[in-house]
Amino acid sequence: MLDKDLSSLYQVGTRDLNKAVSRNLERFPEDFMFQLTSDELKNLMFHFGTSSWGGTRKRPRVFTEHGILMLSSVLKNRRAVFVNIAIMRTFVKLRNMLAAHRDLSQKLNELEHKIEKHDHEIRSIFEAVRELLKEPEKPKRRIGFQPSDLDRKPVPPRTGTVIKHPAAGADYGKTFFGVLRYLKK
Repeated sequence: MLDKDLSSLYQVGTRDLNKAVSRNLERFPEDFMFQLTSDELKNLMFHFGTSSWGGTRKRPRVFTEHGILMLSSVLKNRRAVFVNIAIMRTFVKLRNMLAAHRDLSQKLNELEHKIEKHDHEIRSIFEAVRELLKEPEKPKRRIGFQPSDLDRKPVPPRTGTVIKHPAAGADYGKTFFGVLRYLKK
């Protein structure tokens, strides 16, 4: 939390809060309190819409949870004790909420993974069923002589009538060439 926010909670001036902290700097290591950099301050001023000529002139101090705990020992008014207790309870609630959300998030991730696995399995089942429902493709018979035709049994000749020339009594046979010889004469 920023020093100006804490000073409003403790109902002391920001200047007085910072003086008390400056007198007790050994109680505030870097993991309890730090100061914003100039770039962070500019970004903060831009974020809150603070003008460059008014508002904060010094880089604000930022207090962590432990730094706020230490403030109650530095500030000597009754209000500081009650505010400190309220802030600590808020931090405990936040920590519990984050832990609950972490557990919930982990459970959601596990559930999502299970669903994705089941979705994949269901898709593969549907694909297998679709393959079974497809009609098998019948191979198309190719036109012309095929090497596989040699393996087939020969087709028996057709039975038909023998064409004989009435004058000669000659037998021209049942074949096409026999018919041609008959017609030429």
